Amino acid sequence: MTTKTAAARRSPLANLKPLLIDVGLPIGSYYLLRDALGLGTVAALAWSSVGPALRTGWSVVKKRELNGLSSLILLVNVAGVLLSFLTGDPRLMLAKDSGVSSVIGIGVLVSVALGRPMMTSAVKPWLVKGDAGREAAWERLLGGSPEFRRAERRFSLVWGAVLLGECVVRVVGAYTVPVDTMVWLGSLIMVVSMVLGFLVSGATGAVPMAHLLIAEAGGTECAAECAAEQDAPAAPAVLATRAAVPAVSAGPVVAAVAR
Repeated sequence: MTTKTAAARRSPLANLKPLLIDVGLPIGSYYLLRDALGLGTVAALAWSSVGPALRTGWSVVKKRELNGLSSLILLVNVAGVLLSFLTGDPRLMLAKDSGVSSVIGIGVLVSVALGRPMMTSAVKPWLVKGDAGREAAWERLLGGSPEFRRAERRFSLVWGAVLLGECVVRVVGAYTVPVDTMVWLGSLIMVVSMVLGFLVSGATGAVPMAHLLIAEAGGTECAAECAAEQDAPAAPAVLATRAAVPAVSAGPVVAAVAR
């Protein structure tokens, strides 16, 4: 790897930093406070909400924008605190387990309607992979590619619909299926929903975005390399060698990378 290529890449940790701060830290602190330090559910949820609350407030005050991920985690924690006060028959207990999914699903769908798809923050690190060329290509596509923006919205739309649909199915099951059956069936519904979300959002959103991103980044790199070759003098032997080698189309290369 050349120095230029290494400089164009960030470390995977730096690339995933927003997810680690906005999602990983609140969730990790919740389980640490509850399981390791023995705090109750409400107290653990409240304390683990401090970080998202500060991040949300900071983004509103300093950047004049709403941090989608930290706001969503804060909303989920608040919903968890409120739902923890619900007590009653076993069916109500089963139904309230789906409350968090509904909050996330509605939040994601609202973000799509507002033109700021919330799940973009989750998929971007896996597509950009810390590469400066792809990062620049991502920004260009967001600003000038309607096809890319549609795929971006579809990715979040699928996850919002899946999470909200999971909530509806589990609530209906909680009041129509025997309690003993719903105890294990609820977990199965959740797993199936997650698998469905990954498959559909990938096929309709992430994969089209990846293809457009690779094509955009590859075209820019190719143009830069061609310009550099035209500016740099070549030795006669090198020119003769190039003339003897047939040209290779870039199409199969791009297709191979995309696969």
